[in-house]
Amino acid sequence: MELRKIKSKKAALELSIGTIVILVLAMSMLILGLILIRTIFTGAKYNVDTMNKKVEAEINKLFVEDQRAVLYLPNRLAEIKQGKEFGIAFGIQNNIATQKFKWGLKVIDDSPVAANTIKRKCGVSVTEVERWVTTGGSGNADIASGQKYLDIIRFNIQEGTVSDISTCIVRFQLVIKKEDGTVFTTEPFDVDVN
Repeated sequence: MELRKIKSKKAALELSIGTIVILVLAMSMLILGLILIRTIFTGAKYNVDTMNKKVEAEINKLFVEDQRAVLYLPNRLAEIKQGKEFGIAFGIQNNIATQKFKWGLKVIDDSPVAANTIKRKCGVSVTEVERWVTTGGSGNADIASGQKYLDIIRFNIQEGTVSDISTCIVRFQLVIKKEDGTVFTTEPFDVDVN
């Protein structure tokens, strides 16, 4: 009987040592996994921050002394694939007194076949074209005199929206207004749907 108790205690001790070893290994793996994930996300955040700073630097290079707004867009043409998100960075430079500016995008394509339709080019209505803008199509900002404001306009053209992509180029205009509603400046650009 005593031999049975001794064996039972020995088995219980072996079981608890095995459990402790498994718990230590599991905690080590958990900690190593968390460190790996943190390292990956820190690196990704650093890369995004670096890219944002480089875009800001490029936009600042585009400004000349009296220029009021710029688009970070080669040849003022955005080539957007259907189903893919696309962003256009822009900057506003306040060369007058400190005030609030408002901006908005509008479709200014001057070749519609019928009212509110751009059928000859894309086969979609102006309202549908306006829906391509997902964020940043309008907004406002307080900009101190001599300062710049940078933002981004995001587009997403749903797959199959435009059937004849060989001839679908739509002209937009970024309109920036002063606090009193008068136009501060405008910047046209084209969207080419592929």
